Amino acid sequence: HFACRAARRPRRRPRARASPPSLRHGRPFVVHWLPAGRGPLNLAQPAMEPSVDRSFGRTASVLNRERQWLIFYHESVRSTAVQVKEFLGSEGVLSKLEWNRFDDGFPDLKVDRSDAQRLEQFYGTCLILSLHSPEVIFEQLCLLHELPRMRAKNFHVILPWFCTGTMERVETLGQIATAKSLADVLSCCPLGPDGPATLVVYDIHWLQEQFYFQDRLLLELRTGVSLCAKVLDKAKKAAPEEEFAIAFPDEGAHKKLKATFADHLQIVCEKVRDRDKRIVSIMEGKEHIKGKHCVIIDDMVMSGALMLECAHQLRAEGAAKISCFTVHAVMPKGAYKKFVGNGLLHRFWITDTVPTTAAAVAGKEPFEVVSIAPLIARYLAGIPEP
Repeated sequence: HFACRAARRPRRRPRARASPPSLRHGRPFVVHWLPAGRGPLNLAQPAMEPSVDRSFGRTASVLNRERQWLIFYHESVRSTAVQVKEFLGSEGVLSKLEWNRFDDGFPDLKVDRSDAQRLEQFYGTCLILSLHSPEVIFEQLCLLHELPRMRAKNFHVILPWFCTGTMERVETLGQIATAKSLADVLSCCPLGPDGPATLVVYDIHWLQEQFYFQDRLLLELRTGVSLCAKVLDKAKKAAPEEEFAIAFPDEGAHKKLKATFADHLQIVCEKVRDRDKRIVSIMEGKEHIKGKHCVIIDDMVMSGALMLECAHQLRAEGAAKISCFTVHAVMPKGAYKKFVGNGLLHRFWITDTVPTTAAAVAGKEPFEVVSIAPLIARYLAGIPEP
């Protein structure tokens, strides 16, 4: 019965529907539904600017505040971290981190609860590492891998000295290029809430080592040699009557650093290995030596034997004064002692990228420690190097 009635019922013709107000005239509109008795109903008012949601008050204020960094650091580079904070002022906040050890010697680390809760609120998180000894590498790797899991935002890892950079190639079967091994370990840093971490390395030994790192880690290469220009300016002001010349202990140093000191007189030394001895001779610029204050510059000094032999050659050629500058003063097993009290050098400027050496030579002539903290602070502040 019902089926028959439905079949006999005439089909209604569909009505033409007007386009919604929000689509008329190609402009966006907002429809406001007002309760009865509250005034006329306006169906076509232009859209207004979106209002700020005040429910996100604390988060919004944090995201829009100044460029502020939360700085983590290993206890061996505390003095460097404190100087970075002083340079940054209100844009830097030092973290509270406990570097303890269990009875069996393994690390017992603890990030302050308040720091762990507000990591994502800062503009960025900075971790200053110092891999100067195998004994302290593991505990720092623990923190390196944990901070991204705590949602550290804009995570930047500062590595002043890439410690295995001199072991970058394999010459005989069975050798292990530990530079590649360390690069692989650092590249395993977990992804943070906004992507991969950035690793900042100062004066990596060989530029090709940058390709040892994997793509899940962003790499930035920086240099601390610019600090030499500052100490040279200071020395020139102290003794304006002196003439300065830059000496490179070998061809490798000359190739890497000659452009930085293009406006100085340059002297290039050459080294020849005779078994365990290094014989140094002047290859270029001998005419610039006599009567000059010669400054020997290299990015890294291991034992210091090459630097010392180069100084002897310059003195033999008539240099009035001899000084040295290096970024990474490794000098293991007290190698710095060969420069103390020998009367050959006027000054030996080193940076604090290797904290153990910087602490050992503090207050000892002819050494003078120049902190790399201003360079780190300028980088975090987004100030380009001159």
